[in-house]
Amino acid sequence: MIHLTKIIAAILVLLAIALGGYAFMLSRQASAPPPVATTPAANPSKAQQTATYPVVIASRLLPAGQVIPADALRVERLSINPAGAFQDTAIVAGRVPVLDLGEGLPLLEGQLVSGLALRVSEGERAVAVRADEVMGVGNKVQPGDFVDVFVMLKSDGKDVDRSQARLLLSRKRILAFGSASVDGMPPKGADGKANAQAQSQRNEAARTAVLAVTVDEVNRLTLGESSGRLLLALRNPTDLSEPDPKLFAELPTALQPAPPKPGEPRRAPLEGLNRAQAGLTAFDLVAGGAAEGNRRMATSIRPSTPAIPSARAGVPARAGNEVEVIRGERSEIMRY
Repeated sequence: MIHLTKIIAAILVLLAIALGGYAFMLSRQASAPPPVATTPAANPSKAQQTATYPVVIASRLLPAGQVIPADALRVERLSINPAGAFQDTAIVAGRVPVLDLGEGLPLLEGQLVSGLALRVSEGERAVAVRADEVMGVGNKVQPGDFVDVFVMLKSDGKDVDRSQARLLLSRKRILAFGSASVDGMPPKGADGKANAQAQSQRNEAARTAVLAVTVDEVNRLTLGESSGRLLLALRNPTDLSEPDPKLFAELPTALQPAPPKPGEPRRAPLEGLNRAQAGLTAFDLVAGGAAEGNRRMATSIRPSTPAIPSARAGVPARAGNEVEVIRGERSEIMRY
């Protein structure tokens, strides 16, 4: 009996020692900090603080209306990525700002010239003329097409034989027709057809057509529209034929250039902006640059001064009015 009691007591002592050791191990594990408790929470914040983006900025003052040179741009990494910013200087070089941009400012798309002006080549101007279904080849003209511009100059009903139609400008590019424009044309789909919005714009009745013409042809186009009726003739873009200007007399300008000073060489003919500023008269456009002596052909009836009463050969003079009727080189006085 005594031995049984000793055995039980020994077992209890060993069990107590084992439980104590197990409790000690649990206490050490509870006091130790979690190994990765703070790492996941700290990483996102640190990543947000160090994130940067490449942005094109101006390395010096960029005046409005002047081409941006490549050496005036640099790329810096900023903590912000503005909407419309650029990441490559090659995309911005050659563009034109619409306002002065200071040094160190990021360049944005809205600060640069865009739209139809970028489709106009150097020496050209975009000019709008009135358009309708007949003038626009049944509304089949599209932006990017090439056309010949004809003008119809119709005289009054009493002198129909003076009406004329002729080619005014050859192979001119259409920049916009109605609401459709070359700078806003959507890309075609996989089937080669434009989307429904472009199709609906094409079906709208066009009221204006914008053509790209050289600056010295603007006078001819505006005078032709105001003096007669314009007609667009659609042509194949691969057809490069144009009339030979050497076969026709050059139209005189409205303003005559100043004569050269003594000893100065003879000046070259007016071209470009200088010829555009010299202007063109409606008569020269209609008559094709006729000589000054033939300008009388443009006058059909010209009132003269009232007749002065006089006595001639015993016949009493009659007071009244008279007009001079000019037809070609013939002149006739009619009294009434």
